[in-house]
Amino acid sequence: MKHLFGKILGIEVTLTTKVEDFIKHSEAKITYSKQPLQNEFFIRSNDLLYQQGISDLEINISDWDGTPCFFATGERSNIPFDVFAASFYLISRYEEYLPHVKDAHGRYPVKESLAYKYKFLEKPVVDIWMYKLLAALLEQFPDLEHKRQTYKYTSVIDVTTSHCYAHRGLLRSAGGLLLDLVTLKFKRVFQRVSVWFNPKKDPYNNFDHLISLHKKNNVKSMFFFQFADYSTFDKNVSTSNNKFRYLIKSVADYSVVSLAASYNSFSNIEILKEEKRKLGAVVNRPIKYVRFRYNRVEIPTTYKELVDADFSEDFTMGYTHCIGFRAGTCSPFSFYDIHLESQQPIKIHPFAVHNYALGSLKNEKQISIKLDSVYQELKKVNGKLITIFSNELLGKKQRINWMRVYENVIKKYNV
Repeated sequence: MKHLFGKILGIEVTLTTKVEDFIKHSEAKITYSKQPLQNEFFIRSNDLLYQQGISDLEINISDWDGTPCFFATGERSNIPFDVFAASFYLISRYEEYLPHVKDAHGRYPVKESLAYKYKFLEKPVVDIWMYKLLAALLEQFPDLEHKRQTYKYTSVIDVTTSHCYAHRGLLRSAGGLLLDLVTLKFKRVFQRVSVWFNPKKDPYNNFDHLISLHKKNNVKSMFFFQFADYSTFDKNVSTSNNKFRYLIKSVADYSVVSLAASYNSFSNIEILKEEKRKLGAVVNRPIKYVRFRYNRVEIPTTYKELVDADFSEDFTMGYTHCIGFRAGTCSPFSFYDIHLESQQPIKIHPFAVHNYALGSLKNEKQISIKLDSVYQELKKVNGKLITIFSNELLGKKQRINWMRVYENVIKKYNV
C-alpha cells in the first residue's frame, strides 16, 4: 500500500483492522475485505495477500476500460478486480517463484511470463491501474490530496567491453590477430593494427562522445563497468591495466559509475564482493548500484545476495530481448521476499528498453515507432524510463547506426 499509494500517487495511507476507527474516519477511505462495511469505497479482496508461501494460482485475464487486469471481483466492488493483489503478484515476481525451465544463462524466460502471454508486457499496468483507481477515488472523494510523480529518463550505459582492441595485453592481442588472419577478416586486421598505434581509434572507446552528449542534453546517466577477472563470458580489459582504471576514474568525474557484475559473480557472492571492493577502490567512493551480466536474476536468491553484499539499488530487472516491464511497473520499488514474508533493503529500478531488444527490428523507423509507443505509455503515468545501451553496440558499424539511434533517444525521451 505504501508503494502503490505513497510512491506512485503521492497519497499517505494508514492501515487499520479496527472497525470503530475506520467508521470514525471522515475523509477518504477504502474497505479491502470480502464485504463492505457501509457505503465507502470498496475493493473486494482476493485471498493472495492473506496467504503465506507460494501456490499455483489460476489466473484469468479480464478488461478494465481497455487495460488488462486479473483477480476479478464481484459486482459490489467499486472496481472490477483486486488491484492490490494483482500489483503484488507482478511486483513481487510471484510467477518466478513457481517451477519453470530456465534459459541457457539461468534466466526466467520472458515467454513464461503472464505479461508476455497476454500481450501487456509493454504497458506499465500497475501504474496505469493506480492512476485509474485515483480517478475513481476522486469521483467519490473530490478533496483527496495527492501528488503526482514526474516523468524522468535515465540512460544506463553497460560497459562489459570497454575496448575492442586496445589495452588487451600481448597474448590476447596476438591471439585475436591470428584468428582474424585465419578467418580472412582483413578489415579487422587493419583496424586492430591501427588501434595498437593509436588507442583513441578503438571503436568501443566512445566515452568522451557519450559524456558530451549527456552534458549537452542534460541527461541523467549511469555507467556500469565490468571489473572482473577474465573468463568465458567476462572479457573486459584487465582490472590491473592502469589506462582502464584511468578511464573509469575520468568517467566518474562526470557521471555515476557502478558495477556491472560479472557472469561468474552471479553464483558466487565472494567474487561479487571482491568486484565491488576493487571498483570502489578505483573511484574512491562506495559502490551502491549494480547490474548483472546478461540481466541474470534468480528470484529471490539474487536479491538476498545483493543485500548481503551491501548493494542498495539494482538495475537488472528487465528482459534482454524484449521491450517492456518485467515487474509490470515503471516505478522503482523495494524487493519483497515471499519466502521470508518481508521487505528487503534493496531498491529495484525496472528498465524498459535494452538495446538488444531493438535488434529484431528492421530499421531506425521501426525502432522509433516502438520506442515512441513505450514513451507515450510512460508519459501518461508520469513514469520512469530507463534504457540500457552498451558502448560496445554503440561502437559497432552495422546495418543500423546505433549511435544515431541513441542520440535520438536521449533527445526525444529526456523531456
